[in-house]
Amino acid sequence: MISFIVLGIVPAALAILLNLFFSRYFRPKLYFAESPVSVTVKDSPGSKKTKQESLRTFIETRCPSLLREFRPVWWLFSGHLQTGYSVVGDFTKVDKVEYERTSLRTVDGGTLGLDFTPPQSERKLSDDTPIAVVLHGLTGGSHESYVRAVLAPVCTPKEQGGLGYRAVVVNFRGCAGVPITSPQLYSAGHTEDIRVAVYYIRKKYPCAPLLGLGFSLGANVLVRYLSEEGENSRLSSACVLACPWDLLANSIALEGRWFHRKVYSSALGTNLQSVVKRHASALLKFPSHPVGQAVTPCLALQAPTMEAFDNTFNRIAGGSSPPFPFPSAQAYYVWASSHDRLSAVRVPLLALNTADDPIVQVLPVEAGGNGFVAFAVTRKGGHLGWFQAGKRRWFSKPVVEWLRAVGEDVVGNVRKGKALREVDGFIKEMGRDDIGCMELEVGRRVAGVEGQEGVLAGL
Repeated sequence: MISFIVLGIVPAALAILLNLFFSRYFRPKLYFAESPVSVTVKDSPGSKKTKQESLRTFIETRCPSLLREFRPVWWLFSGHLQTGYSVVGDFTKVDKVEYERTSLRTVDGGTLGLDFTPPQSERKLSDDTPIAVVLHGLTGGSHESYVRAVLAPVCTPKEQGGLGYRAVVVNFRGCAGVPITSPQLYSAGHTEDIRVAVYYIRKKYPCAPLLGLGFSLGANVLVRYLSEEGENSRLSSACVLACPWDLLANSIALEGRWFHRKVYSSALGTNLQSVVKRHASALLKFPSHPVGQAVTPCLALQAPTMEAFDNTFNRIAGGSSPPFPFPSAQAYYVWASSHDRLSAVRVPLLALNTADDPIVQVLPVEAGGNGFVAFAVTRKGGHLGWFQAGKRRWFSKPVVEWLRAVGEDVVGNVRKGKALREVDGFIKEMGRDDIGCMELEVGRRVAGVEGQEGVLAGL
């Protein structure tokens, strides 16, 4: 009898130990500065009393999902598979989001597409409703499944279990159906477009907290924007996912291995080339401009890697002059990186990355010792994957928890920034005449599941 009891106890104990081991193994690793900043929060929901909490306490109490394990679905057990499924998976039937597009004209003649949800014609929200300001990945837009995975629950009404927020996706020039109307595209380092988009959003909703949310390339732009704005940031907080951080180091890692170069770098480079191909006729209307002259060499590239594309086109066309053009892709990478800008961020920033991301392999988890920054790194998840059982993305829950906390619990989360004014129809910031935007078109409905023909989704 004793032997039977022992035989029953040993496997049970082993199962418990294994479960504890894997639970710890799959739990995200959190990184904070030695002295995290204090955040002023409401003492309780609806209370007028306030208290101070360290960023560590704020996250640990309000984002419990970051303290629990993320286990990838069994058949997407590696970063390669997670990343691949993000590209080839069919997400058209999940997380449907409807938008209304506002087109903006910038001072240099460019066009931006701001997709607002929920559509104003569908649901009225108060003017002080928190707004998630979203920047998409490399060649994406508001249609991307990783964007919708967050915005669907964030913008669902409270009575239906959502946050009841408003959101706006800032679609870069040439992405998601936005036309090219000037000799310039976008890049990982150019921040003037998000800056003027925020001018417009702040002027339209002066009483709303603006909460930044960035994915991949858009995450890099967002971190650079926050660092450049410092105390004057109109965004009161931010969350960035799969940020590429050190572009030079990650480019070297990507180009230095045959598989990564042939699969990932080529996919990224070819995607960008497809965007140029789509807008070639518009860009060729500027034959005397360096950007117009770079179109033909760019289109002549055969399955270009990311570095080849950047060397041929993006170092010239990725932003305004100065600092563009750059002498090489490497010089552009050094300038455009965000890892060395983290120390200048002055609003709470949560960064999510994975340890097995095949595209982003260098993570600055020390964040320059900046107490405003917290890192969460999962062992698995790939690049913008994080698929768990049921093919749902794990990051949706912690990001929604973060947005709820910074949107509702933080005191003083409406940041005005420097004064705005209108000059000849353009919204500009006091002291800056070189950038601004004006409203072109409002109210066009956009279905949030439509991609771009010829461009891989999910990157």
